[in-house]
Amino acid sequence: GSSSINGLLYVRGQPQDFDHWRQLGNAGWSFNDVLPYFRRAENQERGADDFHGADGPLAVSDMRVRREICDAVIKAAGELGIPERDDFNRDDQEGAGYFQLTTRNGLRCSTAVGYLNPVKSRQNLDIRTHAQVRNLILKDGRCAGVAFDVKGTPQAAACRGEVILSAGAIGSPQILMLSGIGPAQHLMDLGVAVTQDLPGVGGNLQDHLQLRTIYRTHRPITLNDQARNPIQKVLMGMEFLLRRSGPLTMGASQVAIFAKTRPELETPDIQYHVQPWSADSPGEGTHRFSAFTLSVCQLRPESRGDIRLASPDPFAHPTIRPNYLSTDLDQQTAIESLKLTRRLVETKTLAPYVAEEMRPGSDAQTDDELLEGARRIAQTIYHPVGTCKMGRDPNAVVDDRLRVRGIRGLRVADASIMPTITSGNTNAPAIMIG
Repeated sequence: GSSSINGLLYVRGQPQDFDHWRQLGNAGWSFNDVLPYFRRAENQERGADDFHGADGPLAVSDMRVRREICDAVIKAAGELGIPERDDFNRDDQEGAGYFQLTTRNGLRCSTAVGYLNPVKSRQNLDIRTHAQVRNLILKDGRCAGVAFDVKGTPQAAACRGEVILSAGAIGSPQILMLSGIGPAQHLMDLGVAVTQDLPGVGGNLQDHLQLRTIYRTHRPITLNDQARNPIQKVLMGMEFLLRRSGPLTMGASQVAIFAKTRPELETPDIQYHVQPWSADSPGEGTHRFSAFTLSVCQLRPESRGDIRLASPDPFAHPTIRPNYLSTDLDQQTAIESLKLTRRLVETKTLAPYVAEEMRPGSDAQTDDELLEGARRIAQTIYHPVGTCKMGRDPNAVVDDRLRVRGIRGLRVADASIMPTITSGNTNAPAIMIG
């Protein structure tokens, strides 16, 4: 799944996130309920304690490299009253510090590495790769198997027990709808026979929207400079090969800041991903000037989007409508996030490094201009959740045991079941769920 391609950042969320799930009527999902599952999954290099486990399959380790500009950001946050924190996965998340990563000895530890590789030779386990699910096989209100293609060849797997759907917040609702489970009118409009009318399938889409502010530095101290230098590239490769250290062991971001846009808030409502490099978009080449990125996102947005089928063809991508910044709170939080970012770079610690605000640009001053700037620099941070939500209300898709309503022998176990998004990166809670 996504842990094979994600940014490696290990963040569980706030205890209040899970307590809220329990308050919505989902028994067994409070923080105290889910903490044992976080600990069971974790192989924490710092060792075990009340919040962390050290015997699980998922390696969690400290960042192997620190950078001057990242240390400066942490110190600058302290000037604004944001404490330094070396562990965001306990009972208090507020603070600034280096992320922990899902790595072992500088190498990615995905769920495939941690869970699948040790058992893939078992005789009672059949792993099919290059497979694309067409639909679930439903008989008399029960899930009896899965129809899928492998390199263009139709195949099927029958099931006497239960089918567990774990295709993620985009794939799981798509597969349910392709199987006739979902909003009845939408399915009928596409010619899909309705097996179970569940209006909540594909709804309740939530995501973290990052506002990627970029600051050019006075001197060459960022990864942009190393990435453009052939000799530095060779040295980075050698450092990784010989010592399993250096920039090639970094996550997508190095430093996190969990902060509040309003002092009356009980817990942080925004998160920064601090990156000692800059680019137009993640995955693209670094800029030709020295710069760093302060990417900030609202942790618990009110905006809700949806996933819908574009066609009954299982190979067609679904329609994704995130509906970002569609509420007053989300818009105001975006504005306040950019204001806080500027206060951060204007501190005594960070100001000497900064030559220019490249994005959104210093010409954005009024609230309206800042909101427009936020829209211009906003990008997904790839944390979609909630599209097969757990609960008791009419739009819930699964119950608190993750069983799909109205269908026997079928459960969903991935980020799509989250009623509300967690306050941070979503990989760790997705693993806890699954």
